[in-house]
Amino acid sequence: MKNHNILLIILLALGLILVACGEQTGETAVSNTESQPAATTSADTPSEEALAEEKTISFLSGQDENTGYTKIILELTNEYIAEHPNVSIEFEYYAQTDLQGRTQQLAAAGALPTLFPNPANETLDQMYENGQLVNIEAAFKELGIWDQLNSGTVALLKSKEVDPNALYELPVELNIEGFWYNKQIFADNGIEVPTTWDELLAAAAILNEAGIQPFSASGQQGWPLTRLLGGYAARYYGVDAMSRVASGDLQLTDPGFITAADTLKSMVDLGYFGQGLTTIDYNTAVDLFVQGKAAMFYMGSWELRTFNNPEVNLIGADNIGLFNVPLVEGGNGSLDDWSMNAGLTLAVNNDHYDPIVADWLKYVFSNFGDRSMSELGAITGFNVNTMPEDIPPLTQMTLETIENVKAGYLWWEALFNAVGNQSSTDLAQTLVSDSDYTGEQYMTDLQSALNQ
Repeated sequence: MKNHNILLIILLALGLILVACGEQTGETAVSNTESQPAATTSADTPSEEALAEEKTISFLSGQDENTGYTKIILELTNEYIAEHPNVSIEFEYYAQTDLQGRTQQLAAAGALPTLFPNPANETLDQMYENGQLVNIEAAFKELGIWDQLNSGTVALLKSKEVDPNALYELPVELNIEGFWYNKQIFADNGIEVPTTWDELLAAAAILNEAGIQPFSASGQQGWPLTRLLGGYAARYYGVDAMSRVASGDLQLTDPGFITAADTLKSMVDLGYFGQGLTTIDYNTAVDLFVQGKAAMFYMGSWELRTFNNPEVNLIGADNIGLFNVPLVEGGNGSLDDWSMNAGLTLAVNNDHYDPIVADWLKYVFSNFGDRSMSELGAITGFNVNTMPEDIPPLTQMTLETIENVKAGYLWWEALFNAVGNQSSTDLAQTLVSDSDYTGEQYMTDLQSALNQ
């Protein structure tokens, strides 16, 4: 069993302070390139002939070309292509609900693209051990851009990878998660920001009685629902709840986990998520919140890209607040503990790695942090070398929140195997749609999946 030391995750919050200050960091453990299949790199500048060969760079993403990190990567890639007409880009969008299967299918067929979203943990680790992935640490150091990566984010990712001396994920996001809420709706209904789960449910009851949908979530995706299970568990057992499940110290059939599932099911049954939850896709869930049709939306700070966009955010960025998962009576959690992650990280296919891909990576990820912040107000795992003067207030508030995090915890499925990962979201849909399916049954079935 890999060491899932939760204390390393605290470095995530500390590292982001450097992002907010626009500093660069480059200190980390030296990569053990002799014990793992690193990318073949050369300190010598590639020849003009090598960079002039025809090359197609392929990119698979769970985001469309106009969204988030995908938009920035494609934008920077097109700039690179403008200076290197021998290079072209082949982009494929695949919905996140099917992305894991698509990635595993391509891996089995030996047809992985150049850049692709990482699969479940043990699959990613196996791909690395099989020599299919570029060692980002070795490659970026060779390219002279290792200091573009935020050190706290690197520590977070290394805490869950099979080789602690290597990095094989690109942290194109850096997120804190919580409940985003409509300040005006809260004020109009006399609701204070809840600090306990009982207060949260009481607020939901008031809103529901007033004809206002309390929460928006994508039941079609499933994982936005299991995020609530993870939050409840962290408040019941503490920030190391899921690490203890991974090590066997806790079982998902223990009381706190069952209570979490029963609580979620009850919230759905009471209508707190509106009607037809399992048919609501991700974009619809976002729209319900930014159009003022739902009072609360549990999500990561990646949605700052939407909140800061006045064309789609009809309630206004200044009308959005953020609060943490409330406390559970008798639990071990703290409001200073937040769910944090590096999002859906990307991996680079080692079979595609050559001087052109290396040169392209250098251009894209030398500029990625700054461009993401300046264009989208997005926080990523890359340092911002020049912080914009007009950083959106909501983004600034999020940065300050992250700086004050005492301890972080990973999302519900972060340490699950591939079977458990898929079962978690599939069974969550059953939990919220089947009246006979209990929280205890959900946790029993999910623990069985993890034991496979």
